[in-house]
Amino acid sequence: MSAAQSRTLLQTRGAERCFEAPITGVQVSRDGQTFAALTMDGEIILISRDGLRMPEGWQVMPAHDGAVSFAQGCGKDSFLSGGEDGRVVETRADGTMTERHAGRGWVDCLASTPTHWACASKKEVHLYAHGTDAPLKVLDHPSALSGLAFDARGKKLAASHYNGVSMWFVQAKESSVRSLEWKGSHTGLCIHPGSEALVTSMQENELHGWRLSDGHNMRMSGYPRKIASMSFTRKGRWLATSGADAAVLWPFFGGGPMGKPPMELARLPGLFVTCVCAHPTDDILAIGFEDGTVLLAEVPNSAEDAAGGADRILPLCNGQRSGGAARGAVNAIAFTPQGGVVIFGTEEGHVGVVDLSAQG
Repeated sequence: MSAAQSRTLLQTRGAERCFEAPITGVQVSRDGQTFAALTMDGEIILISRDGLRMPEGWQVMPAHDGAVSFAQGCGKDSFLSGGEDGRVVETRADGTMTERHAGRGWVDCLASTPTHWACASKKEVHLYAHGTDAPLKVLDHPSALSGLAFDARGKKLAASHYNGVSMWFVQAKESSVRSLEWKGSHTGLCIHPGSEALVTSMQENELHGWRLSDGHNMRMSGYPRKIASMSFTRKGRWLATSGADAAVLWPFFGGGPMGKPPMELARLPGLFVTCVCAHPTDDILAIGFEDGTVLLAEVPNSAEDAAGGADRILPLCNGQRSGGAARGAVNAIAFTPQGGVVIFGTEEGHVGVVDLSAQG
């Protein structure tokens, strides 16, 4: 597909708009009807599904004095944002805002399920039940927190920090912790959708993982850059990551990833991948690059299949808008629950939304 066609796909099936501050996160509501982006200076952009092709009508509202973290809310049409002001704000699709947490430190991480949500600030995680004003628990950690995630069933909450990860049972009356230890600086985490493994990104341009059944350690290295983005494919067969000039996918089947080489997907010579996001229902990966290019790539069944033919790729946009303006590195991508719409954001303040189900 030519560059002109790739631009046309975004233009004919979606829209984009540029904001004054970098985009720190994008999310889609649980009902798939509202899209949202968060800027570094603390503004929330709300986009209705009906109005996604009319960027002049996207709603922009101030929420924080400097924004840090962003997540889905527990409700079907809500979002949670955390700021340098120590606050967590819930924003509904109709623009209603409610303060849900007020603390003294930056809200570095957020995570949620339909029934619970949690925020991390300094060394503490505050765990809340949906609809409550006071935290159920305040969980202490040995050092500052860098990542936060619930497992797929919402029963466990994991927090990454220096020298490892702490895992907690959400419903446990006693706050007992399972410690997964590995020396070094862990900068983020991702949990296998079947709870078979937990993987962290490291300061040293590598991944570290634990098999959750027995705590067995796994190391995945060889990256030329730090890994800023990780995403398991829908059934957990592959872990896709940024950090190289192609999306790097590690096999979590057939005894992998240890002793198994990774698969590389959608290499663009001279450009590094900065963001990955797996499609929720199909074996497709959304891949963002450092120049603003965004594309969809079909995930092969095996590395052998990938080596046997050309990657099946659908470009959504290239790295420049019409007129030559650069979009900047893609740092956030999200799909609707059924995968029909994708939203992305960049370091230069661009937000793009593409309706993949639209006809021309």
